[in-house]
Amino acid sequence: MPEKIRIVIADDHSLVREGIIAILKHGSEDISVVGEASNGKEAIEKAGSLKPDIILMDIAMPGLGGLEATIEIKKTQPDVKVIVLTQYDDKEYVSRFLKAGASGYILKRAVGSDLISAIKAVAQGESYLHPSIAAKVIEGYVGRRRDVIDTYELLTDREKQVLKLIAEGYTHKEIARTLNISDKTVIAHQTNISDKLGAHTKAELIKFAITKGIIKLEA
Repeated sequence: MPEKIRIVIADDHSLVREGIIAILKHGSEDISVVGEASNGKEAIEKAGSLKPDIILMDIAMPGLGGLEATIEIKKTQPDVKVIVLTQYDDKEYVSRFLKAGASGYILKRAVGSDLISAIKAVAQGESYLHPSIAAKVIEGYVGRRRDVIDTYELLTDREKQVLKLIAEGYTHKEIARTLNISDKTVIAHQTNISDKLGAHTKAELIKFAITKGIIKLEA
């Protein structure tokens, strides 16, 4: 009997996780949910402790978000695949996740059969993009100006993590605790971020994060 595809679900809403579990349980006998995470930090920890085949990753989670967690997971657990499961279909999000190493991107409004198809495709080493997402990716690549630099990409992986936490209002001590680094290291990262982005106040960093879609303003 073939082994089941082992899944971890990372989403900050317990009802969403429960719904996904129900869809997978009733939709395929080949898939097993082995763990849950409510934020990016927990997703990183579960990737290391459980070694799942795939993590279903939400984007907008408190603390470390889906992108920041994906970057870390692909560095520390490269065999763990990531499928982004989100309500956001922004081209910038898709591009950043693909650059970070995500294997799939699917919208939460997709039907259960699409999610199961995505999981099975990624488990077999393929990539999966929701059809509407695929069209936007192609449009983005065709329309991209080669001389335009995305300043966000000037940041290191760690600086991206720090920027998101700063923009969400975390203190230096809270960021240090979340990322397991010292307060001084956090301050050094913030200085580097400010220099690279030309954003030297917290308000400017928050504005940049909102403009780039790093954090969302909920309606």
